Amino acid sequence: MRKSEVLAAEAVSCLNRALAALRDIWEEIGISEEQRLERTDVVKKHIKSLLDMMVAEEESLKERLLKSIALCRKELDSLCRELHLDPFEAEEESTILQMEKDLRTRVEVMLKQKRDRKQELKALQEQDRDLCDILCTSPFGIDSNAVPSLEELDRYRRHLASLSAEKERRREEFVSIKRQVILCMEELDHTPDTSFERDVVCEDEEAFCLSTDNIAALQNLLQQLEARRSLNEAVCVELRSRIAALWERLQVPVEERESFAVHMTGSRAKTRKALQLEVDRLEELKLQNMKSVIQAIRVELAEYWDKCFYSQEQREAFSPYYDDDYTETLLQLHDAEVGKVKNYYETHKELFEAVQKWEENWKLFLELERKTTDPNRFANRGGSLLREEKQRAKLQKILSKLQEELESRVQAWEQEHEDAFLVKGQQFMEYVTEQWQLYRMEKEKEKQERHLKKSRQIEAEMMYGSTPRTPIKRRVLAPHTPGKVRKLNGTSISSATPNSTVRSAFGATLFHSPTSRLPPSGGKLAQARTPSRVAVKPPRPGHRERNKENVSQLNGTTLSARTFKGFQV
Repeated sequence: MRKSEVLAAEAVSCLNRALAALRDIWEEIGISEEQRLERTDVVKKHIKSLLDMMVAEEESLKERLLKSIALCRKELDSLCRELHLDPFEAEEESTILQMEKDLRTRVEVMLKQKRDRKQELKALQEQDRDLCDILCTSPFGIDSNAVPSLEELDRYRRHLASLSAEKERRREEFVSIKRQVILCMEELDHTPDTSFERDVVCEDEEAFCLSTDNIAALQNLLQQLEARRSLNEAVCVELRSRIAALWERLQVPVEERESFAVHMTGSRAKTRKALQLEVDRLEELKLQNMKSVIQAIRVELAEYWDKCFYSQEQREAFSPYYDDDYTETLLQLHDAEVGKVKNYYETHKELFEAVQKWEENWKLFLELERKTTDPNRFANRGGSLLREEKQRAKLQKILSKLQEELESRVQAWEQEHEDAFLVKGQQFMEYVTEQWQLYRMEKEKEKQERHLKKSRQIEAEMMYGSTPRTPIKRRVLAPHTPGKVRKLNGTSISSATPNSTVRSAFGATLFHSPTSRLPPSGGKLAQARTPSRVAVKPPRPGHRERNKENVSQLNGTTLSARTFKGFQV
């Protein structure tokens, strides 16, 4: 038996005891039966009314619970739709009271979720408005009256995170550009004169609107200022270049240059003004020293002509170079010519430097070739001859490589500019070919000169006798007695000198040879080489035949009064 049934039985028992107690009381009092019935009916009605009231209250409670369940179900359905959740399914076997409790608890949980989502949506919208105000963008598209889903909130959070990152990026860009703008303005001595420039430079960084238009305008402002600064720098560089050129032309003292050195760096407005004043002063001074300036320009022009490998015809084409009437017009013509040639050189500097490199190696090669004709080089002290040969072989390779590279580069240049690249008035390859031809002609000329010299030497030797190329070693057969006289065909002579010759064709006649050189080997007859030799070796017939011409000439010639010392006829 359940406790409720036990309590109900006890309630019935209590009611019976109460009625019995009332009957006993009424008995003792002496209340009549009719009054007892009336009183018992009153008790019954009272108890019934109380019980009816209690039952009514419980019925009312039941109805309220059922109504609450219905309301909770309805609210749960609405919340599930708003929160984008699946419908709630309550347990059908649970009691009314438990069902009502479960539904009511679920409603409270879902209401809390709704409030939390709404609060988060509100916070996100406030953050969105702040970011949109700073970035000047449109708010995120979401219904502020509806309850956002979890996906919508997540997408909203990601959107705001990207906006925050974009804000930081634009903030950094703004700060960086602002710093550069301020530096440019300081260098240009520029004061902000528009509302936008004042907002950028003077206002608080947090108050600046980081819209794409403002960032673009800021970048445009920086580009304009940098363009002005670049122009200012270019003007300052040009002014400094003119100042340096005028200093050199006018031979300005070093002390005066050093005093102006403070303005030779930087590009501020005051620096540019100082440079312009110095240029004006030097230009005025240049007009006062026209002749020396023009002569200095001519020196510079000649240097650039050399760098550009101008021919004499190209140089003579600029007739003012040879004009002695030093006027301002002549100066302007020279300035224009220097500017033109300098620009031509700077435009094709790499090509001219390559040609100059070939020219230098070519001169070094010619110098080494000239050394080959030096007879002293065969002394070969310290291995110099070997080094020269290695250097010559290396130069030949370098010249060949440079020539190939230059040929391709010159062809590309000529195709690009549709003009001939001239070196000393000739196309480069023609110039190179001519140099090699001149080199070969020079070598051929040297070769012919050597042959001619050798032929003349042979003729001279045939006529006058040859000179030994190496010293003749004497054969010592007996002790040498200075001043000793030996007999030859009954004629006494002293020791012969190296220039003395005895020809058998003249019998006992002794005389000096016409030159200091020794006679041909076929003419050696009785030269006294050592005091110990007495007999004279007769000339060989073959050698006598070769010297017939010389002998006949000498036979037909009468000796002059210049009788050589130490000889007798």
